[in-house]
Amino acid sequence: MKIVTHHRFDKSFRKLQPKLQSKFYKQLEILSRNIIDHRLNNHALTGKYLGYRSFDVMGDIRVIFEHVNNELIKLVNIGTHSQLNA
Repeated sequence: MKIVTHHRFDKSFRKLQPKLQSKFYKQLEILSRNIIDHRLNNHALTGKYLGYRSFDVMGDIRVIFEHVNNELIKLVNIGTHSQLNA
């Protein structure tokens, strides 16, 4: 499965502490092997993110992504609930 990132994700990711970046990579590995793994808390979003999904990284940190098809996932943004809904 190919995973690509949106520039908004890249910008937000660079601001994360190294510990959170490391945890993200662990969760990304799980996602790439099994997108419905319960450890991700992968779920569909509503409202302004209708059509997108979210998975947990750590604590309140979430990744918003688009499951384009079985071959492609696009990471859209990363941050806390309040940052992502601002």
